[in-house]
Amino acid sequence: MFRWKRSEWPPVTELLATVHCSCLSVLLIQRTPQLRQWLVRRGQSTITAEAGSSSTPAAATVPNAATNRILGRWLLGCSGLVVGAVVLGGVTRLTESGLSMVDWHLVREMKPPQTQAEWEAEFAKYQQFPEFKILNHDITLPEFKFIFYMEWGHRMWGRLVGLAYILPTIYFWRKGYFTRSMKGRVLGLCGFVFFQGLLGWYMVKSGLEEKPDSYDIPRVSQYRLSAHLGSALLLYCASLWTGLTLLMPAHKLAETKKLMQLRRFAKGTGGLVFLTALSGAYVAGLDAGLVYNSFPKMGDRWIPDDLLAFSPTLKNFFENPTTVQFDHRILAISSLTAITGLYLFSRKMVLPRRAKIAITLLTAMAYGQVALGISTLLLYVPTPLAATHQSGSVALLSLAIWVLSELRKVPK
Repeated sequence: MFRWKRSEWPPVTELLATVHCSCLSVLLIQRTPQLRQWLVRRGQSTITAEAGSSSTPAAATVPNAATNRILGRWLLGCSGLVVGAVVLGGVTRLTESGLSMVDWHLVREMKPPQTQAEWEAEFAKYQQFPEFKILNHDITLPEFKFIFYMEWGHRMWGRLVGLAYILPTIYFWRKGYFTRSMKGRVLGLCGFVFFQGLLGWYMVKSGLEEKPDSYDIPRVSQYRLSAHLGSALLLYCASLWTGLTLLMPAHKLAETKKLMQLRRFAKGTGGLVFLTALSGAYVAGLDAGLVYNSFPKMGDRWIPDDLLAFSPTLKNFFENPTTVQFDHRILAISSLTAITGLYLFSRKMVLPRRAKIAITLLTAMAYGQVALGISTLLLYVPTPLAATHQSGSVALLSLAIWVLSELRKVPK
């Protein structure tokens, strides 16, 4: 039997006070129903709060609406950086700066020349290649610095795009923000960024090669240029589409025959806009904007005499500047016609307000883009106007993707 030691006995006054308070509490609870109910509710709320706090860390790792919004904003930001790379690449091409850096290093070239000796060494390397020998043989060192910084800025922007995709991907992956399907998409986007960088250098190399039998102005291959631009546009479209679908829920539209026709019409129109933008790479690569600077006719004729001057015939569509410009005109007019038809067809239907706004903006941008293209042609391709025209093609493609996201089906 347990016994208190005399030295451990509690004081008599404390024992009496404890017993008195306990008895009083029991009496109060028994005599006061309100107090008893309050104590029961307090106990239940305490248990609920403890359960909620214990489950909070687990819920944070599960993809939900909040994490989808974060991912959507991140991908929209990445797509904006890709637009910057496309625009900067276009300006680099228009200022003939793309061949000023004659080698490629992932890390070492991040620091441009600093001293006079370093600049002279870089200039000496540039002088060994065809662009200096044929086109820029009288260029000065300050002029070389300008074109060098243009190309260097484009390459550094490309590295920024890569970091903007890869670093957040690692963070969000560790936090558990990605669903299984989203993991595949994000890995595809990151792999595409890496491929885009390699493709850019592969394109530049084509303009650095010696061609003893040719005295043409050194330029990159129009095939590689179109591949470089096309891959950038695909990366942009995929990022923008995924970001929009994460941020904006699909409209619950009745699957009528007219809606399905409108959706197919919008998909075809978007594909035509993409193809028109891609054909612009051939126009830029062959300087085809300088061969016939008149509109709507090409010179004095609707169809020029040298449209199919090359043999075999198929070669004209990719290497004949006249044919390339003619094709770009036809594609641009076809895109404008298709977008106008999409707008008129949508006016006969009941659509959500956001979808109507997207289609209206797409139509307005299409007419503005055609006006920019005609002005660029008539004014012999001034750099500011040509860069604006190229940016307009990306803006038009963006609006086409927005229209498609507004008309998409609700996932089952």
